[in-house]
Amino acid sequence: MSAYYEFKLPTKILSGVEALEHIPHELNTLGAFRPLLLSDEGLEKVGTVATVQAALVQGGMTAVETFCQIPPDSSIQVVNRIAALYRQLGCDSLIAVGGGSVIDTAKGVGMVLSQAGHDLLDAAGAEVLPRGEHVPFVAVPTTAGTGSEATLVAVVNNPETKVKMEFLSYHLLPDVAVLDPRMTETLPPRITASTGFDALVHAIEAATCLQRNPVSDSFAEKAMGQLARTLPIVVRSGKDRKARMVMANGSLLAGAAFSNSMVGLVHAIGHALGGVCRVAHGDAMTILLPAVMKYNLDTCRERYGELLLYLAGPEIYAETPAGQRAERTIAFLTDLRQELSDLTGLPTTLTATGKVKKEDFDAVARTALNDGAIIVNPAQADYEDILAILEEVWA
Repeated sequence: MSAYYEFKLPTKILSGVEALEHIPHELNTLGAFRPLLLSDEGLEKVGTVATVQAALVQGGMTAVETFCQIPPDSSIQVVNRIAALYRQLGCDSLIAVGGGSVIDTAKGVGMVLSQAGHDLLDAAGAEVLPRGEHVPFVAVPTTAGTGSEATLVAVVNNPETKVKMEFLSYHLLPDVAVLDPRMTETLPPRITASTGFDALVHAIEAATCLQRNPVSDSFAEKAMGQLARTLPIVVRSGKDRKARMVMANGSLLAGAAFSNSMVGLVHAIGHALGGVCRVAHGDAMTILLPAVMKYNLDTCRERYGELLLYLAGPEIYAETPAGQRAERTIAFLTDLRQELSDLTGLPTTLTATGKVKKEDFDAVARTALNDGAIIVNPAQADYEDILAILEEVWA
């Protein structure tokens, strides 16, 4: 536990039935009346975007424009294009409806607009972004995974360098996060499993990294219990709105936790796999977690043992000898991962993704070494260590 810590979550949280209908009021209180609505084509096709549009109309507001061409792995070019559209249409606020790619894209657009710039690359640099002009921003997550609605982090792909660029600033946090059960109930089981495991990794790394603190621990520990208990339920029964809301709140808690502590080696390697090999982020988290926990075991034995209580519950924790709890925590997560894989086909090895070749390992390892998340991993890792982990999860 660090001797000094900071914690900030200025985002207002609207959670529950018909939370969407409160968006117009929240924007009005921020002095905004002409929002640009951002989403993706998949959510437009299944009617999720229309649900949000109808909620806005009910509150006496319509979006100036709805932009649904955000790809699953958004890029600097997409961000710059949307920023130009925002200015052209005279918009005064952003509503992002989607998963991490959509919300992070909106954060990128906000960066460009607030700094009166035209290129996201001009804002590159960790935690150096000044406030600039305030762009009111509402985030509506449609996955219970990234927690981007409660984080100071934006990850945007740079196709030219094959690097997922990380931007960090408290100014990236949305003004409002809206958790509505209608937003996640159409999420397919496979994506539910992948994004849900991603949220679980957020909580675990937030609770074990070098910058963990008492407040982030409280958020992360609560998130672990909610996510581990509920994830198999929503994978089996996606229309269970109560379980979906538990997942959504767990993801937000995990996002707030790691936004105020950090993550670790799972994310450092996972970001590299996404940038170099285009492996989906949640899949990378799922594949890497047990192997990285084994790598960290000597350093984190006591803390991993404590996490068994939150993940598996008091009965399993009590019946497990103290000296075996860390290994049982890893075994519990490995078993949960296998259960999700059996239900949805979620990959548990790099081979199963069909996107990684062994000759990519060098580039992945070198990219991971330059990722900021590696700095706060509890056990120091070098190039050879990362190669060994990649070999372990290969097949």
